[in-house]
Amino acid sequence: VLAANGAKLTLTGRNMKKLRAMAAKLPGAEARRLDVTDEDAVKRVCTEAAASLGAIDILINNSGIAETAPFMRTSADMMRRIMEVNLIGAHICTQQVLPAMIEAGWGRIVNISSLAGLTGQPYISAYCASKHAMVGLTRTLALEVAKKGITVNAVCPAYVETGMVEKGVENIQKITGMSEDDARGELAKKSPQARIIEASEVGATVGWLCLPGAESITGQSIAMAGGAWM
Repeated sequence: VLAANGAKLTLTGRNMKKLRAMAAKLPGAEARRLDVTDEDAVKRVCTEAAASLGAIDILINNSGIAETAPFMRTSADMMRRIMEVNLIGAHICTQQVLPAMIEAGWGRIVNISSLAGLTGQPYISAYCASKHAMVGLTRTLALEVAKKGITVNAVCPAYVETGMVEKGVENIQKITGMSEDDARGELAKKSPQARIIEASEVGATVGWLCLPGAESITGQSIAMAGGAWM
């Protein structure tokens, strides 16, 4: 959606093969390797991206990992690892690009949280805590920059057709012996719509928040869950 509306995109992540494949489908897009927990790397990549494509005025914080365990088997290391990627990474990236947005008087920041950032869910306490924290960060920053032409929102999807869902399906199969279709059905039935969300739906919502007409929408946590959260 952003590329279709003229945005020049820098795609970042650890898997360059996937990044290059995606960038090849988007006009003028670049792919750059980045570990969002590495503050020096974030600074370098943001500097390079701005030099190549112009000032960064839209930031999508979309890095995330998840691990499953009962609370008493959720180690402090697991909690730190998940917080580092899901929350601290977004914090680092946002601090890097925000000054230029403030100077320009315009900016859009969209944090990809999760339905787990709005509800409590068993066996993912670290992930759930990290996504709740991202919602809190979104609300706080939105108020701090409300008069500076910058909006900050969170998109909170339920299960989305991504690698994370594929891992979830595999885990269900291992634990229960279900077929792949039945395991996917277990995830889908958590939604009143009885389906798993397409990644393109999340992209469309992110794009909407960054396009003209959404200027007054800030500090919001938009649930994409087929009616599972109201």
